Amino acid sequence: MRTPLASLLGAASLSALLLAACSTIEVVPPAPSESASAIVAAANRGDEDRKTDERRKPATLLTFAGVKPGMVILDIGAGSGYTTELLARAAGPSGKVWGQNSQQMIDMYVKTAFDDRAKGLKGVKIYKNVAEFDDPVPPDAPPLDLVTIILIYHDTAYLPVDRAKMLFRLHTALKPGGVVIVTDHSAKDGEGISVVKTLHRIEEATLVQEMKAAGFKLVATSPAWRNPEDPRTESFFKMKTHTDQFALKFVK
Repeated sequence: MRTPLASLLGAASLSALLLAACSTIEVVPPAPSESASAIVAAANRGDEDRKTDERRKPATLLTFAGVKPGMVILDIGAGSGYTTELLARAAGPSGKVWGQNSQQMIDMYVKTAFDDRAKGLKGVKIYKNVAEFDDPVPPDAPPLDLVTIILIYHDTAYLPVDRAKMLFRLHTALKPGGVVIVTDHSAKDGEGISVVKTLHRIEEATLVQEMKAAGFKLVATSPAWRNPEDPRTESFFKMKTHTDQFALKFVK
């Protein structure tokens, strides 16, 4: 039986609750660190990835996430491994980074893209983990330092995923003080998960409440991917400009 997370949220918008807590939440400036910028500027990165960099701001993401050499990291919903590779470059040879995709996502969208990336990398290694979102942690993984959920949390709200189970699994897999970074396309206040399939957006306050219910604490946000001109009425693939996106950092 799937856990009815919506029942935990109530009918009212949670934006007021989120704003009330802002005084204790760090707002991280969007400027990337020199080390993160150097990772992104590496000469052996692919041309297609560099095009993606223009809208994804990867150096800022690595800085916000606080990735350091030696970290053990899990990238949820990795797709072709764009973020997974960047995390692996930042974690270095002493770290280990898995990219998780469900078999459904591989069959429908990813195909061989992650495998092709992994084979083509030189001096960088990423690890593939084919697992359902409900249980995304590699069975042989040591305690994790960092989990990233980039622009895909909303998908778990319309796919057959038990999000409470997923978040519980991530919580138990993380070290004490371990970090979860979540970014996603922002829905309007009060929309909750009602537009996750039609607009591929999720309300920020709803996501925060689900994370808190799983035992995580929100400690920082970043305005780097915000777009106040986005009316939040269209899905990202129909827009000529980038969506308004929130970026949140949680700790165990």
